[in-house]
Amino acid sequence: MGDLLAAVQPSRGVGVDFSPAMVAMAKRRHPELEFLVADAMEGPSVRGFDYVILSDLVNDLRDVQGVLGLLRSEAGPGTRLVLNYFNTLWRPILAAAEAAGAKAPTLLQNWLSSEDMGNLLLLSDWEVVKSERKILWPVRTPLVANLLNRWLAPFCKHLCLTNFIVARPRSREACVQEAGVLSGPEPTCSVVIPARNEEGNLEAAVRRMPQLGRETEIIFIEGHSRDKTWEKMQELPALFPGRKIMILKQKSKGKGGAVREAFAQATGDLLFILDADLTVPPEDLVKFYHVAWSGTGEFVNGVRLVYPMEQEAMRFLNMVANRLFGLAFSFLLGQPVKDTLCGTKVLRRSAYEKIAKNRNYFGDFDPFGDFDLLFGAAKLNLRIVDLPIRYQARTYGETNIQRWRHGWLLLRMVIFAARRLKFRPVLPPGTEGRGEAAEFEGISLGKPA
Repeated sequence: MGDLLAAVQPSRGVGVDFSPAMVAMAKRRHPELEFLVADAMEGPSVRGFDYVILSDLVNDLRDVQGVLGLLRSEAGPGTRLVLNYFNTLWRPILAAAEAAGAKAPTLLQNWLSSEDMGNLLLLSDWEVVKSERKILWPVRTPLVANLLNRWLAPFCKHLCLTNFIVARPRSREACVQEAGVLSGPEPTCSVVIPARNEEGNLEAAVRRMPQLGRETEIIFIEGHSRDKTWEKMQELPALFPGRKIMILKQKSKGKGGAVREAFAQATGDLLFILDADLTVPPEDLVKFYHVAWSGTGEFVNGVRLVYPMEQEAMRFLNMVANRLFGLAFSFLLGQPVKDTLCGTKVLRRSAYEKIAKNRNYFGDFDPFGDFDLLFGAAKLNLRIVDLPIRYQARTYGETNIQRWRHGWLLLRMVIFAARRLKFRPVLPPGTEGRGEAAEFEGISLGKPA
């Protein structure tokens, strides 16, 4: 209704909302301010403004990264972005209040943690200046609200309802200098699509594949299908003569083996993995490309657990297990990794070649391929960046994941990785640890401490 904008008393204040009724109400309440009807992704220019306020907005956005990127493209060096959003801890409380009619109904929400929000800002070239949590008691109650929100809340930050962040633009020069990659020509890209019993998804994968970099090579590798996946693959080069398509027949077993075989044949500077079930939209690879090419991330890991999912996109127990494995691997790798099993990942060919060269350090035990790459990236000290995507339900076929058998295998991998990464034996000085030292391009990472 314009009350927040009026409260900050701007010399020029512009309010934007997609509801004509709300904008009309705000104009009547605050005629001294400007109000426009627009969507956040198509809003007016923010060029020249000192502050941009996103109040209770990021929870509702379909593409948080897209909006933050749009704002960043027009923000000046002195612009400050102020945003607030709900603490995920309050999710059941707010849901109960909404069900009881004590809270206005909302759209399906993005429940973002502080780490999620910080990561989205990083991906959009914003830098967090400060963050706070406020409001322990959101109900207007005399004396009680003031006591809890003013005096107790600063000591109980993790229990507060609302997260507040102030961010500034990261300088383009700093981004380029840090990355050291944007000054050259755009890279070529190879997108590897392992496919087993995915006959009905192959044409859509090519049709929806965006052009990435100077050249986009699409590599399909068929993995012992029971349907006509291989026959369909053989038709693709003729169906799409304008695309560079390579088809391979897998010799090894498992998705991990398929990825390794395809990467060995790939010619691109950037290597992508995309699952053939298309639960991660091919169109989203553009975001992965920009993060990898800019150097914001050296290993870009897709994350399905930030935005709300379509119904039946992931079963409940699978979601719980994915979250638990994400916590475990964040601890093991020393970097935040929210989703270890999202099939979409991107890294540079040069980095992959180092990982492959030193694969014996962890051993060849990962049939999925995700952990092989994550472990290798962590050992190589690559900067792993999570990139949130909207996970969609399958439109063809069934998942190849076997919940209990593969879940047990994943648990074994966690234990194995813990021994290698966190709980290595302490050796006396001068003792050589066979297989424990890792070398990358002649630079020794040293003996275990």
